[in-house]
Amino acid sequence: MKSITIKGSERESVGKKATKALRNAGKVPCVVYGGDKPLHFSANELAFRDLVYTANAHTVAIELDGGASVKAIMQDIQFHPVTDAIIHIDFYQLFDDKMVTMDIPVTLEGNSPGVRNGGRLLFRKRKLSIKALPGKLPDFFNIDISKLKIGQNIDVASLLNDDFTILHPDSQVVVQVKTARTAVVVDEDEEGEEGAEGAEGASEEAAQE
Repeated sequence: MKSITIKGSERESVGKKATKALRNAGKVPCVVYGGDKPLHFSANELAFRDLVYTANAHTVAIELDGGASVKAIMQDIQFHPVTDAIIHIDFYQLFDDKMVTMDIPVTLEGNSPGVRNGGRLLFRKRKLSIKALPGKLPDFFNIDISKLKIGQNIDVASLLNDDFTILHPDSQVVVQVKTARTAVVVDEDEEGEEGAEGAEGASEEAAQE
């Protein structure tokens, strides 16, 4: 999985007064959990832009002024109710040999024949929760829908992998094509048979002439 670097400073004081001063200075107070003890630090709000305002999933390399570096994932984020400014972020520290749970985005590829025939594409799960070692975390799930017909679906069972555990039932539908009033169900086998019969009929007429 791709990583984003966040450069910050360790916080010496974590009281309300110090936290308010940080926010007034355009910085975001953060906490990293999962280690021997919580690590409090702050960084400029703009430093989190590529981490927060994206549909992609990333791990984070937190580099502090003192030279310390921590690998983590974002666990929780709080926004100001009026301005939508980031006011706090919680991270969870990563260890190479310790499993972690994370939400991974789902992307779709191709054009569904069911949609071309008037069906409705329903994207049921845009993110899937998985559990894996940090080195096995995928950037995304890429699903090919180029053969998805009306009435068909793709479920979690088709995405199973030895590198991680998907924390949803195997029967959970991720994407499907449902019929609509204007939909036309086309059977590719029938199309082939009709085409062959038409060709034979044309040959017989030509022979009679």
